[in-house]
Amino acid sequence: MATTLTVAPKGRITLRKDLLRHLGAKPGDRLHVELLGDGSVQLLPKRGKPASSIFGLLAGTGPAPLTIEEINDAAAQGWAGER
Repeated sequence: MATTLTVAPKGRITLRKDLLRHLGAKPGDRLHVELLGDGSVQLLPKRGKPASSIFGLLAGTGPAPLTIEEINDAAAQGWAGER
């Protein structure tokens, strides 16, 4: 499959949907560009998950949050020297 792309005035190119589909790339994915010695480039999908995929990973794994009454009791016991 061959295609021709146009370089925009700011030096950008846009890859058509069929090219992105061929690479298996979706919006938000990263592409790895390798500059080859003969002046050509190799474009590969960057595999792996983005760093943002770890957000919420530990959600719900800790102890249940304390109620305000439990916090007040713990504070009072601490001030009284009971804890």
